[in-house]
Amino acid sequence: MRVVIEKISKTFEDGSGGQTEALRDINLSNEENEFLVVVGPSGCGKSTLLNIVAGLLPATSGRVIFEGIPDTSRPHTAVVFQEFALFPWRTVERNVLYGPEERGLPRKERREIAQYYIDLVGLTGFEKKYPHQLSGGMKQRVSIARALANDPWLLLMDEPFSALDAQTRTIMQDELSQIYEKTHKSVLYITHNIQEAVFLGDRVAVLSRRPGRVREVIPIDLPRPRQEQIAMDPQFLAYADQIWGHIRDQAKEALAEEGL
Repeated sequence: MRVVIEKISKTFEDGSGGQTEALRDINLSNEENEFLVVVGPSGCGKSTLLNIVAGLLPATSGRVIFEGIPDTSRPHTAVVFQEFALFPWRTVERNVLYGPEERGLPRKERREIAQYYIDLVGLTGFEKKYPHQLSGGMKQRVSIARALANDPWLLLMDEPFSALDAQTRTIMQDELSQIYEKTHKSVLYITHNIQEAVFLGDRVAVLSRRPGRVREVIPIDLPRPRQEQIAMDPQFLAYADQIWGHIRDQAKEALAEEGL
């Protein structure tokens, strides 16, 4: 399955008739089994783009094409948001069961699916806990397991670790990398963290400041599986510096226009 983002533009209108152009002519592809990361300066439309791909927001123009999908028995996408968005009245197990239940899978099958993904994200033994009994990192693990249990063709992740403390974030990046190695899901990942983008991505698409446009798509030629130590690799640092160069220039241009 390949996702093609073709000439996507988005303009928002406010109540007084004003307009804000968020995205302009985005052309991008998410290849099969690829971990594609989108970065850019604040306000460049990264999350808007993800919401359009997810079908949660209509584009002003352009289209999103899902190529090579043989049937519609599984959802095209599942989303993991920055906010954990768990059902507080459901246990870990029942949160993860939600998607298989909605798809009408047999009881035995959906419980096997839920347990598989609970084990995969390292929450074995926490099946009967409620969200208020979990740490932030554990809640996000539940969110990831719930999304994967839907068996989507494309996993969409909108800055899923930005609300976590630095140590937990580093651990979660490593765990997500391992989950990707095991599942080989196609992933579209939004972040403002350049090091995170390089650590996780097969390619990194850099957007310009608003209206967001694709400035460059950078292949990340680093071996997998990736572990924390790779952040000290000279090639890792070179990729991070290359991406920062694009974003820094955009930030400077924005400040110059504002007269700061």
